[in-house]
Amino acid sequence: MTTMLASDLPLPRLGRGKVRDIYAAGRDRVLLVTTDRISAFDVVMAETIPMKGAVLTQISAWWFKQLKGVVPHHMISADADAIIEEVPALQGHQASLAGRAMLCRRTSVFPIECVIRGYLSGSAWKEYAAEGTLAGEKLPPGLVESAKLQPAIFSPATKAETGHDENITIARMREILGDEVTYTLESMTRAVYTLGEKISRDRGIIIADTKFEFGRDKDGNIILIDEVMTPDSSRFWAADVYKPGQPQPSFDKQPLRDYLDAERRAGRWNGDAPPPPLPATVVEATSKRYLEAYRRITGADLNISLAPPFAGRGLG
Repeated sequence: MTTMLASDLPLPRLGRGKVRDIYAAGRDRVLLVTTDRISAFDVVMAETIPMKGAVLTQISAWWFKQLKGVVPHHMISADADAIIEEVPALQGHQASLAGRAMLCRRTSVFPIECVIRGYLSGSAWKEYAAEGTLAGEKLPPGLVESAKLQPAIFSPATKAETGHDENITIARMREILGDEVTYTLESMTRAVYTLGEKISRDRGIIIADTKFEFGRDKDGNIILIDEVMTPDSSRFWAADVYKPGQPQPSFDKQPLRDYLDAERRAGRWNGDAPPPPLPATVVEATSKRYLEAYRRITGADLNISLAPPFAGRGLG
């Protein structure tokens, strides 16, 4: 499988994010193509990470399968052959789709990231350490970095076009979306996280925090969209070495972050684009982290030459 910096398919392109290219695939469907682009500190790297796009797509597809009967979602198929059957214009593009493409129901997306935190880490820890709060709301005193939060905290954020998302209170979310939608999104977020956290812990991974997106389909139903509990949208920790009171090693782009941090401390990078070139060792280490996350979560090695057994046609 060759790496992909950007896709070029014979469909109307609706957008291009840091990682995903989005195409219209008919009136009520979209095609999400996850490239091998990678970003860190809000800067997209020039290099691609082998297998990253396939890992993100197929972990999400696996989770959508597990979530059947828990929450409705947007996936129709993550199998290239099935996608081409549904969208004949993609004939001849199987190599570009294999592993990394997902055909989905189209929705109107809510402008809120639904973040849920089971452990105190990242930006939440930084705010708590400085102010004792999260999004301005008080948390119990005496918590340490990486402490387990019981119950998990629903911590919505506004979606930023550029730069970092901004944590907001649930009260502010109600002002934006209304009481009923806010209640529904929080309930769905907790249901997905509860299932995901249990499954992952049984497989030796702690999902410290994660974020979800939701939208309304053409019939007005609220459904789960985008990626689900991947190394890009979540903080994965190894359960066997978890120790509160300190940062935890993670199954994501940590080798990349560590390298960029070192370049910044050495004065060779100012933190803005363009980023420094990545050594092959960093690219390889990052790719291995993503593949290991897939193996641990799903219980199998990633093999995109085979149609994954969970790539069905959605919920029926």
